[in-house]
Amino acid sequence: MRLNELSPAKGSKSPRKRLGRGPGSGTGKTAGKGHKGHKARSGGGVRPGFEGGQMPIQRRLPKVGFTNIFKKDIAIINIRDLLKFESGSIVDHDLLISSGIVKRRHDGIKLLAQGDINYSLTIKVNGVSNGARAKIEKAGGKIEVI
Repeated sequence: MRLNELSPAKGSKSPRKRLGRGPGSGTGKTAGKGHKGHKARSGGGVRPGFEGGQMPIQRRLPKVGFTNIFKKDIAIINIRDLLKFESGSIVDHDLLISSGIVKRRHDGIKLLAQGDINYSLTIKVNGVSNGARAKIEKAGGKIEVI
């Protein structure tokens, strides 16, 4: 089978409806819009969400929630993510981004304690959990909170 031999399934494609092309087409004269009225006019029809004068659902439902515009966007990493670095290396924001552990710039990075490590690393992050600090220091590493 080749690309030029492919064709759509039977009945999946139908010709487009040609409106306003004479009485023989079946959709001539009023082009399927009926006689007069708002929907027959150019640009006619109600706006999205209009419910015939009934109070629309987006106005019936209460507004909920709150978005804090000052919220800090903190990236979360775990100790198990740091196993790809060699012993004695200095792990900082730039190294985490270049290695793909952190995908983009964030307001900060926090280290959590999932996973184990048995060699020393120097880690420069914005936040660290107590469990992660204990595991890193037990392995002989250092944590610098910047």
